[in-house]
Amino acid sequence: MAATTEAVADLAEPVELSFGRTIDRALVHRASVAEVFVTDIRPAGEARFLAAAQLPLSHGYYSDHTARPAVFDPLLVLEAGRQAGIAGAHLLGLPPRAMMMVASFTITLDGPLRAGHLPGELRIDNRFDARRTRGGRVRTGSVTQDLVLDGEPAGVHTMEVNVVTPGEHEALRRLMRGTPAPSTRDLGDPEGVSRALPHEVGRSNPLNVVVADVERSPRRARALVAPSFANRSLFDHEYDHLPATTLAEAARQLAVVLAGDGAVPYEVSGRFLRFAELDLPCVAEAEAGPGGAVEVRFAQGDGIVAEMGLRLSGEAGR
Repeated sequence: MAATTEAVADLAEPVELSFGRTIDRALVHRASVAEVFVTDIRPAGEARFLAAAQLPLSHGYYSDHTARPAVFDPLLVLEAGRQAGIAGAHLLGLPPRAMMMVASFTITLDGPLRAGHLPGELRIDNRFDARRTRGGRVRTGSVTQDLVLDGEPAGVHTMEVNVVTPGEHEALRRLMRGTPAPSTRDLGDPEGVSRALPHEVGRSNPLNVVVADVERSPRRARALVAPSFANRSLFDHEYDHLPATTLAEAARQLAVVLAGDGAVPYEVSGRFLRFAELDLPCVAEAEAGPGGAVEVRFAQGDGIVAEMGLRLSGEAGR
């Protein structure tokens, strides 16, 4: 899906978006300034914001890929869109401590985004739809984003979230588990597992490998989701569950296992049904379909916690 003509025209107009420095990390729920990519965000209507984000050429997680020629990581574009959506929601009035839990997302790029000699300048046209309770409080919402990279249409990202207070989140976690949820701060990395070799999942740095005990057949792959909590891009702050970004990375790595490291996703979608618990094994099963499609399911116990779909630039299951 290409960016809409009206949105591209708006972004092509001389709106003075700055790429000079990042916005306040608190607006995008990040602990580290180094993990903030949004550089500007400005109102453009009642429920619309224009945002700018700089895509780095050298990043310990997002640039660690063996595929050539080098492209901007689709999950980096996804993260920039996520950050712009969170910042825009806060600027529209969502309280600073509100927590936004991703219910679903879809990012569709117009193709692999080739990286050049300069960082990418991403412009994001954000249009929000908030659904409120009778008392006026936002409980669920969505954002649709048209993406323009270095002046060219790049794709579309949509995201749906559920909005809770920290107290509601804690109560929900206790209700679902019966006990308090453990934290990444208190847990070590999984023991007794054999993480995939970096080149098997298109990586160079072992820290960026998030799957272990990989089993592969011609069109199927199965693995344990076993990230290192020391990866400060995936775990920038404390979590009591495996976040959506980590599951997206696991899905991408299983897709690379099936398709080879020359394949790059240009479409990624996810639907999140339950929290992926830190203290239970999380098993990912991927199946390659026609046209570079890969479907991935994440299970804990006898239940599905998330479902993801990818489309790759190369034919999956070679």
